[in-house]
Amino acid sequence: MITIMTNDAKQMTNDAKQMINNQSTSNLLMIRPVSFGFNEQTAESNAFQTRGADQQKVQANALAEFDGLVKVLTDNGVNVTVINDTMQPHTPDSIFPNNWISFHAGGDVFLYPMQAVNRRLERREDIVKILATQFNIKHVIDLSRFEHEDRFLEGTGSMVLDRENKIAYACLSPRTDRNALATFCRQAGYKAVSFHAFDENGLAIYHTNVLMCIGSQFATICLDSITDTNEKQLVINSLKATNKEIIEISFDQMNHFAGNMLEIKNVNEDTLIVMSKSAYNSLTTHQISALSKYGKLIYADISTIETNGGGSARCMIAEVHLPVLVRGR
Repeated sequence: MITIMTNDAKQMTNDAKQMINNQSTSNLLMIRPVSFGFNEQTAESNAFQTRGADQQKVQANALAEFDGLVKVLTDNGVNVTVINDTMQPHTPDSIFPNNWISFHAGGDVFLYPMQAVNRRLERREDIVKILATQFNIKHVIDLSRFEHEDRFLEGTGSMVLDRENKIAYACLSPRTDRNALATFCRQAGYKAVSFHAFDENGLAIYHTNVLMCIGSQFATICLDSITDTNEKQLVINSLKATNKEIIEISFDQMNHFAGNMLEIKNVNEDTLIVMSKSAYNSLTTHQISALSKYGKLIYADISTIETNGGGSARCMIAEVHLPVLVRGR
């Protein structure tokens, strides 16, 4: 069901009070694009990004793919708050809101420092206000000041959060600064597990969420991308200590966004694992079987978005872990 936003929400539910540190949620935020396209300002550090042949058709194709993914989610009983992007200012990557904002079960909202100047324009106060009509927001913590120091931390792209165990996995890169990461962890009560990762050509991987996904009981990860033996063992040890089944993916699967999955819930508390059609098609029968133990696999064709934006299904979703407000009181 697509959430209808109203102003009559008054009181926290008991269920919301019990949501602290759940790994997944049934409440999602997605931004419907109006001017999606290849972003020149992000291309240098994003090796997953490729200019499509016909840029004139990119927005129309991306819009159809966006609506298709939303339909897959809502057909599976997920609450999706869809907010339209605006024509001005021009924000070609607004379809990826998880980079500039994250929502936490205690009522905190974090805003993040973005490397690309045109991506900083995606931060919209009106979106926070809209969500405040449905959810209990206690604090908005703005880390965008790090932009003045050329330090960046692009939300749950830079960090893959184990919310249950309060661990932030972070691949350090031009978009993921160690000091900004430490500040988030200190303010959010997380422990950082940081490392360096590279693609098969030796290029630094720009975001952590393209190489790994954390679920309640599993982790998909391209371990081959972590070339330092000690760092790799640090990650493995942390995953094993938190009882995650490690499902390894290859470089080729990572390049098809198999690392860019997200565990979510539906309104019946069933677990879903959302990904792109490209990611799903890259998986082996064994990997599908392993993942299916932990949730229903759902996917949609978002190839235009993946090619031109260099991000996939997980990047398009900002999970709203905020406590829900009761309507009609």
